[in-house]
Amino acid sequence: MSVAPESQSGPLRLAVDYVHASAPGALLTLPETLAVFGFGGLTPERSEVADARYLRVPLSSPAEIAPLEVWRAGGPVTHGFTDGIAHSSDGELQFGALEVAEHQGDILQASQTLYARLAAFWRGSGYPHLLRIWNYLDAITDGEGDDERYRQFCVGRVRGLGQLDTRTLPAATAIGCRDGRRVLQVYWLAARTPGTPVENPRQVSAYRYPREYGPQSPSFARALLPPSAQMPLLLSGTASIVGHASQHAESLKAQLDETLTNLDSLIAVARARRPDLPAHLGPSSRLKIYLRDGEDADAVKAQLSARLGNQVPFVLLQADVCRRELLVEIEGMHGVIA
Repeated sequence: MSVAPESQSGPLRLAVDYVHASAPGALLTLPETLAVFGFGGLTPERSEVADARYLRVPLSSPAEIAPLEVWRAGGPVTHGFTDGIAHSSDGELQFGALEVAEHQGDILQASQTLYARLAAFWRGSGYPHLLRIWNYLDAITDGEGDDERYRQFCVGRVRGLGQLDTRTLPAATAIGCRDGRRVLQVYWLAARTPGTPVENPRQVSAYRYPREYGPQSPSFARALLPPSAQMPLLLSGTASIVGHASQHAESLKAQLDETLTNLDSLIAVARARRPDLPAHLGPSSRLKIYLRDGEDADAVKAQLSARLGNQVPFVLLQADVCRRELLVEIEGMHGVIA
């Protein structure tokens, strides 16, 4: 396998911003742009942009056009495609993305195929340490029992990756889209040096979930501290779960409060290792909020404002969480360097 030549290495740095723009073109002219993400059908397809650093995520904002998400690295970025895998790097960090279409709705096989390809790519790319990974799949909770699509996805992912070391798991998100395309989309952030997984004392680690949640437990860390103080804390998709059980099935307000409490708990644990991190979500945070019912958008915004103030940048997206009773999930980055 060959990849694009690497740029001269710069500092291990990641800055993330939400930018209101109709197209990514101007952002992609900047030499330190590692990745740009559009959300929903009003943003361009990747084929229209023809740049490996751009990806359209198949989720839309329920209330307004979502901003573009921009990642800026610590030095000039090279980018390209290798065997259908889009990738970019500044010599220290790597962004990458891959999509695999399901064959006759077989998400297990699609997941296994995709992750086997990614595992081979990571091993040969010089960026073997996964820091953060995002997974988007259609109809995530369709199916009953172990045939549920999310459970099948978890099985395929581990089969593709092979043996896992729970001490090095990345932060992660798995969210359901509603586009009917049955295409598994995965993108990631990797590095030459490893980060430090962070677990939430209020929750059972996902990789230790009991059998009732499927034949293969989800394989991710609740958060991850990157190997540099010039990078933010990477927060996994977080919901209203205490221990391993969902809480407040009938109340969006209570679920949102519980989710924010879980994020506070993660930040507190991370600050024991990195005291420079802000103690609470605030202007240095970047959040993506996945909401099952778009009609609840205004209520969620009001509740966030009441609890966090109006200084936390966020993107609100309509999506399905991996448990049917969960109405909201939040992920993000905390301690972002401007």
